Amino acid sequence: MSGHGVHKEHIVGGIGLALFLYGSWLGLFVAPPEKFMGDVGRIFYIHVPTATIGLLVPAAACLIAVGSLVRDSARWDAALEGTIEVSTLLIAMMLLQGSIWAKPTWGVYWDWDPRLTTSSILMASFVGVLALRSFVEDPLRRASWSAVATIVAFANVPIVYFSVKWWRTLHQGFTGRRNLEDTMGEAFAFNWWGLLLMVTWLVVRRSRLAWLTRPRAVAAEEAPAASSLVAGG
Repeated sequence: MSGHGVHKEHIVGGIGLALFLYGSWLGLFVAPPEKFMGDVGRIFYIHVPTATIGLLVPAAACLIAVGSLVRDSARWDAALEGTIEVSTLLIAMMLLQGSIWAKPTWGVYWDWDPRLTTSSILMASFVGVLALRSFVEDPLRRASWSAVATIVAFANVPIVYFSVKWWRTLHQGFTGRRNLEDTMGEAFAFNWWGLLLMVTWLVVRRSRLAWLTRPRAVAAEEAPAASSLVAGG
């Protein structure tokens, strides 16, 4: 791990934080109140980026899980561990923010609405993957089993996304920047990109930490390379 790499990594996180702070300022103090919900609707600028990115990161975890099964590498498993943990964090934030938003708009913090129900199942699935990783001691089994479990957990992501389209639901339908006024769209865009960069920073940091705490795995993967150098010499 080079200092240059760490420097670039922190730049990404710093830019993300700056974008997010600016977007939050726009959303809280500059953008007009939402037409129907008033100031309560300002949570939109945080909740929707969290929700959308909270579904993108599990998709990335699924791709990394496939790579982990194909490559059978401790590095891929470390990346999977970091991505699973960040996915779980984002889904938990999505549910918490949604509950805060639901109270003044629906009158309750929670309703077994299709979007909320499928999201809670997704949360339970990723918590289950983390539990599986903590219970399985053998590194090879832990890597393969958690990769398969991640792929299975991801199968619920499209259901969560399309739940507002497939079923009658209290939850608001799809909302994009094109549906928003100029300042509202800018606040949403700044927050979305800012959160994406911060999440990228967090995934990279957590994955690197998972890799650095695997001294045996590091030694095992470096051994073949060292042997080939000796043989070549």
